Amino acid sequence: MATVLFSAGLATSDPVTSPIMVVGQVKHLNRVNWDTIKVKLEPRVTKELWTTGVSSLSPSPTDSVSLYMNLATVAALPAKVSRHNTQSRAHSITKIIKSLTAGANESVVVVCSSQDMYASGCAVARAYSAYSRKTVGEPPNAQARPVREVQVKVEFLVVDGENGPARPASLSDGDRQALETSCEAIQLAARLVDTPCNEMNTTAFVEEAVKVATELGIVPTIIRGEELRDRGFGGLYGVGKASTHPPALVVLSHKPATSTKAIAWVGKGIVYDTGGLSIKGKTAMPGMKRDCGGAAAVLGAFSVAVRNGFTDTLHCILCLAENSVGPLATRPDDIHTLYSGKTVEINNTDAEGRLVLADGVAYAAKDLSCDIVLDMATLTGAQGIATGRFHASHMSNTHSWETAVSSAGRISGDLSFPAVFCPELQFPEFTSAVADMKNSVADRNNAQPSCAGLFIFANLGFEFPGVWMHVDMAAPACSGERATGYGVSLLNTLFGSASKCDMFQAASQVTHGNGMLEDGSDGASQGVQMKKMKLK
Repeated sequence: MATVLFSAGLATSDPVTSPIMVVGQVKHLNRVNWDTIKVKLEPRVTKELWTTGVSSLSPSPTDSVSLYMNLATVAALPAKVSRHNTQSRAHSITKIIKSLTAGANESVVVVCSSQDMYASGCAVARAYSAYSRKTVGEPPNAQARPVREVQVKVEFLVVDGENGPARPASLSDGDRQALETSCEAIQLAARLVDTPCNEMNTTAFVEEAVKVATELGIVPTIIRGEELRDRGFGGLYGVGKASTHPPALVVLSHKPATSTKAIAWVGKGIVYDTGGLSIKGKTAMPGMKRDCGGAAAVLGAFSVAVRNGFTDTLHCILCLAENSVGPLATRPDDIHTLYSGKTVEINNTDAEGRLVLADGVAYAAKDLSCDIVLDMATLTGAQGIATGRFHASHMSNTHSWETAVSSAGRISGDLSFPAVFCPELQFPEFTSAVADMKNSVADRNNAQPSCAGLFIFANLGFEFPGVWMHVDMAAPACSGERATGYGVSLLNTLFGSASKCDMFQAASQVTHGNGMLEDGSDGASQGVQMKKMKLK
């Protein structure tokens, strides 16, 4: 397992004992003086070899050159990115490091602007997956592969402005803590998502949440099994009641004395989704261990926020269930009463995520009196069709927060793009003759990601006086067959102004006051430092 550590300046090391990767845009690498970088490369690499290596880089979109036996490598990021991408090139950083890692103790030097340090640091963590059940040896003596404890030391060279040499970054203790806790949480979230359901069932996920709570000095609230039914959580109970391992609502609450508002992060935690009686096909079901990506992200992000001094009340609400097939499984045509009091006619048991989240957001409003409610979920396959493999799809009942999520996505590297918010045209898709609503749309061509989000919002009420945000991150939750830990850096950037951490405050583009954007714009311009936005 790789531990990602950060330090200020450049420490002296030898590529033979600590392989080194230097990553940056070519224009930034050209601003790195030999006298600055040589402490990472000598005696194996000379000044001439470094200069030749950098000058030979020709990224399309990326490129790399080995300077010494694949133990010292310089790699180039894409020269250009579009306005809907992250200026940090975070996805390329992850891809490059995955392809070049030596699998041992190593160093990474990222050459970037100061505003891209957080996203770049988080991108490094995504390259190192924690979960594996591979073995060594031949049958009948095959054994579990020993876990290798690896340290990855990350340092930054900062290039601000158009001219001047790259200089070692000055990271405070708070900056290092923000980066290291974020990387640890990203790897936690990815491990939870990568672990299959025969290990990461709802009981095991609850144990993971309890472990995080204990580390933070928090006593969690756990409502599980038949207690969910008795207390009116018809959505969460109905989805998970057929599983051997009972469904659970887990709540971790941080209540500082400085709090001026209450915020809830609600995560969908379907540890496996067979589709229920509306069962998925044999090619659609593999990979459904990843349907807990929202809960994993929320749990990791909550840990980071609390450890870095979150100043407002913050609740982490995990809606955990396994959508199984069995004698107790919910049937199409069944009607459930959700925690909001609304009744739902089930017309598709494979549209289960919105049911568990509906109970989660209603609990946040009714029991916790939250001013801001954000739900995060691997909710719809249509999300990937609508916004692609790298961007989540988000929506909000306020324009300013909708814009803020887009901005936080570009700053953090966890990209997101707005979905249509138009309840009057989309919510009628859930019309039922016998209940308040159905759980799946009548017309699958009418903006499915938006409709799914509106189902959740309906259980807060379309006149909800607070702020609601919904992030559907079904596609970016994984890359290939590995989880990405998506959501951890997005949430801590979006709510950075409520943190005591200078790095999160600097990354956040919002202030939690009244009003809209200070400059009156919608924040659509890209590639430049945006002004702070005041959000209501």
